[in-house]
Amino acid sequence: MLFECVPNLSEGRDRGRIQALANAAGSNGAALLDVSSDRDHHRTVLSLAGSASALTGAVLNLYGVACSCIDLRRHHGAHPRIGAVDVVPFVPLAGATMADARALAEAVAEAVAERFALPVLLYGDAARDVSRRRLASFRRGGLRGLASRLERPNGGPDYGPARLHPTAGASAIGARPLLVAFNVVLDSDDLVLAKRIAARVRESGGGLPGVLALGFGLPERTRVQVSMNLLDPVRTPPRMVFDRVSAEAARAGVRVQDSEIVGLVPAAALAPGDADVLRLKPYGVLEQRLAAAGIA
Repeated sequence: MLFECVPNLSEGRDRGRIQALANAAGSNGAALLDVSSDRDHHRTVLSLAGSASALTGAVLNLYGVACSCIDLRRHHGAHPRIGAVDVVPFVPLAGATMADARALAEAVAEAVAERFALPVLLYGDAARDVSRRRLASFRRGGLRGLASRLERPNGGPDYGPARLHPTAGASAIGARPLLVAFNVVLDSDDLVLAKRIAARVRESGGGLPGVLALGFGLPERTRVQVSMNLLDPVRTPPRMVFDRVSAEAARAGVRVQDSEIVGLVPAAALAPGDADVLRLKPYGVLEQRLAAAGIA
């Protein structure tokens, strides 16, 4: 069985730390397919692939490095987070089912909690309660909000202590299908506009199916961004989302500067010529990276 694993780490600026984290992730026989870092978000997204045993060892090694070098008390970035290793989703690929990914997520979550004394919350298809499927349920109110909820009878972690780790916070581990993390940068520094467009584009606001969206400021670029997860990137591909964001921005007299895919994109989500239309920064295709790693 083959799985993808996409750890999201609360470090996007220190090259030495990022390299150490990437080295840990690419250990134990796991294939490191991609490293995407963002200074404004202060976040790095790693894309790994391998068997359940390979990924288990690699992820545990990654937590060991992250917990030793990332201190959330000194962390400031645009992206919301709950932990040094913020989110770790497992995605079933060849020969694996969602049930397999869920079992892997549970096993890794239990091991992480025991080894690192971290509170671990299961999310996505691994969630034990429908109210915990979305990451937003953990991030509400930031670390203070999560710390308060962990102490409640119905708010405790699935594994580990009912209190935040002093420097590494907590962690969300889950299972999910393939998604595309897609960001559109506006030629503007108007954060109110970015948030308004995000509200109109996301599914919960009556926008596009399977789209989660937030507006962020990018101080180092003096621009703003509509940051999205496309939960069904074949039904609602990046091109459709880009056109919608562009149209909403045009209403305010603002143009789109460019777009980016964080991590990897399945080939079926992009049509020929899309990269030019989307003004897309260099990106990686999942199937191509798997083939290059010899595990397609």
